Amino acid sequence: MKIERIDVFEGPNVYCLRPTVRMLLDLEGLDGVETRAVPGFDRALLTVLPGLRDHHCSRGRPGGFVERLVVGTWFGHVVEHVALELLWQAGQDVRYGRTRRHKGSVFAVVFEHAEPRAGRAAAVHAVGLVEDLLRGDEEGARARLGEVAAVVEGTRLGPSTQAIWDEARRRGIPVRRAGDGNLIELGYGVHRRRLWATLTDHTSAVAVDLAEDKVETKRILAEAGLPVPDGVAVRDEEAAVRAFFALGGKVVVKPARGNQGRGVSAGLGNEHEVRRAFRLAEAEARPGEPVLVERQVPGRSFRVLVVAGEAVAAAERVPPSVVGDGRRTVRELVRETNSDPRRGEGHGRPLTRVPLDAIALACLERQGLGPDDVPACGRTVWLRDSANLSTGGTARDATDELHPQVARAAERAARAIGLDLAGVDLVAPAVSRPLEETGGAVIEVNASPGLRMHLHPERGRPRPVAARILDALYGGSSARIPIVAVTGTNGKTTVARLVAHGLRRSGRVVGLAATGGVEVAGERLAVGDTTGPQSARLVLSDPRVEAAVLETARGGILRAGLGFDACDVAVVTNVAADHLGQDGVETLTDLVWVKSLLADVVRPGGSLVLNAQDPSARAIARGRSVRLVWFGGSPERERPDPAGEAWVYAAEGALWLEGGGRRERLLPVARLGFAGAGRPAYQLENAACAAAALLSLGVGLREVGEALASFGERDNLGRFQVFAARGATVVVDYGHNPPAWEATLPAARRLASGALWGVIGVPGDRRDDLVRAAGAAAARWCTRLVIKEDADRRGRRPGEVARLLLEGAVAAGFEPGRAEIVLDEREAVRRALTLAAPGDVVVVFYESFERVVREVEQAASAWERAVGGLAAT
Repeated sequence: MKIERIDVFEGPNVYCLRPTVRMLLDLEGLDGVETRAVPGFDRALLTVLPGLRDHHCSRGRPGGFVERLVVGTWFGHVVEHVALELLWQAGQDVRYGRTRRHKGSVFAVVFEHAEPRAGRAAAVHAVGLVEDLLRGDEEGARARLGEVAAVVEGTRLGPSTQAIWDEARRRGIPVRRAGDGNLIELGYGVHRRRLWATLTDHTSAVAVDLAEDKVETKRILAEAGLPVPDGVAVRDEEAAVRAFFALGGKVVVKPARGNQGRGVSAGLGNEHEVRRAFRLAEAEARPGEPVLVERQVPGRSFRVLVVAGEAVAAAERVPPSVVGDGRRTVRELVRETNSDPRRGEGHGRPLTRVPLDAIALACLERQGLGPDDVPACGRTVWLRDSANLSTGGTARDATDELHPQVARAAERAARAIGLDLAGVDLVAPAVSRPLEETGGAVIEVNASPGLRMHLHPERGRPRPVAARILDALYGGSSARIPIVAVTGTNGKTTVARLVAHGLRRSGRVVGLAATGGVEVAGERLAVGDTTGPQSARLVLSDPRVEAAVLETARGGILRAGLGFDACDVAVVTNVAADHLGQDGVETLTDLVWVKSLLADVVRPGGSLVLNAQDPSARAIARGRSVRLVWFGGSPERERPDPAGEAWVYAAEGALWLEGGGRRERLLPVARLGFAGAGRPAYQLENAACAAAALLSLGVGLREVGEALASFGERDNLGRFQVFAARGATVVVDYGHNPPAWEATLPAARRLASGALWGVIGVPGDRRDDLVRAAGAAAARWCTRLVIKEDADRRGRRPGEVARLLLEGAVAAGFEPGRAEIVLDEREAVRRALTLAAPGDVVVVFYESFERVVREVEQAASAWERAVGGLAAT
């Protein structure tokens, strides 16, 4: 088998509303071969992946896939289930899959994933595993389970981040991973928040630096009246020994900067231990940084989590230990402890593996043991003096024991350092009494506190700390902004611009992603065909944006899915035969299926805006529970079916809103400068469509009317834009398919007292029959044709598209002598303007708006100079 392509969808897509992988897989010699034709394959597969026995498949019950396997199924289908099982075995909760023939022997294998890199790995290894078994290499097949598991483990969010992610999903808050680490982004626009584990975008950088500096932290806490242990910062071993004798009793030695218990030694009672501890701390300290020697506070280690100034959870932290059995060595007992599946390296699992490092060896030495000694049965052997979970410690929930005064002390400590989220470390005999009574002290204040001890305590009940963090971030406010998503074959960009214009006039800061570029608050952030998920995310990640308008094109949907999880208003302008033969879309029904994705992601209570004159709209509307709002049509000709809740249409020289038993006038058509007399009829439809979307968002009737009236030609560059050059009228438009030309050319014809020139070209990725149909559409209206090609030929040979356009025109009855081919767009425009006479109209369907306008303006300027010179003569 051969993998032709792997696409990873991170958001809703045409296959599933959850993230998926689509792999185009050429079965090559296995095409047409069923599993039953390969003796022993089913047994080998189920031996390596016994979990496949639980897969339902299309049978809808456990064992359904095995039935298909035995009866006979295609190998692309097998790869789909293998990929799902590989991810499931590695710990991802994935369930959706489907496999369909794409073209020839190539199948589209689609399956759900929870992380893009893991999804790609599952696709590759699923194919490899099946091929291994077909070769009889069962050992190689088994090895692939570990390969995928390693990728999943390496890309897993940490427990703290995962808890916040899961709580956000439970609340319906948009959340996405930003990059490969633990940085996540919550919400949209002005409600966007970023977190890296438990560091938020509101966490003070000064406070983080202070918390890391244990000397400065102690000084600030002491000034705030909080109890802290006596201590001395030292820079050499001799100074550490002097500090030990000066403090008296047992001491703790640790780096002055650091976290996660690295380099910390406690319970030190003699000079030898202090010297050794100093060297360990110095090895972990930054160059030039001191080491801290502190009097050890008697008691147990507690952590209080403070969120937005409130103590929300407490846990007792217990250093790692093993219990002797009289048979095994300390090293063997540690190995058994680390085999617990809850333990892993770093922070990826609820517990961390216990290191048998220099600090552990020093701790063992103080107990008279070495790693290869056998402790007596029942003897507890401590492996650390510090109780950090990051070095193998465990936790016991102590939230219900927390005395109010201890809670206030922790809150004061977090406030003194300036942290919005803090882990306050205390040592005290208990936290059920005030620190003043027990002789307890505040040891440290930690930025980015881990949540594992509160989420997965060894004893006691887990605490909903992620919920408390989200409460602090959002309170009762929404994490969303209004989103209008616009798709369709023609009119998308104009409608998107109109809606954005209306929302700006209503006082909102608007983000717009459309053909031509991305704008936020009038600032251009990107230029190009910005209608895919990346452009949508650019808008939604901008913290200025109060409302988003997102043009959402077919190509982006098919190749990368959506860049948002849901919208408030989905608009489908129309669906016509364009882009057929691309990306597996062969028929108009296929295209309707693609565009319908926006209808699938309308939020409860949201609106679906559809074209009453488009036959495909009824298929999109069928069975929807959202609010249906129609545009276009007229009471005299056709009424929407199903009726919907509102309808915007043109009649009696005005735009009207009908719904709820009422009929109200929006504004006279004469006030629509961009859609008035002499303009294409589709501009009036675009106005009605935009009005329907704005009204669906709650913009008032009068405000919508004023917005439409104030929308001018400069607000809609490149859409039936009219210029004068050399005595002729020039219309510049982005139409690039037969329906667009059939709507634009008649309107241009009405402007002409002479000939109508068409400077035409279409993208090279269109099917031959659609290119010819475009040529025929131009032939029906134009007097003369200048046929050009796009600079980006999209895989075509030079002159190929132009030849097809000419063939279509001639087949429609156009005289070949009235058409000429000039492939370069600039030269084609120059040629048409040179030949056009005063009173003629030249329509240019452009690839590059800037290139064409520059040529038109140069021609106009040259004409004016020539006319001026003649007048002077």
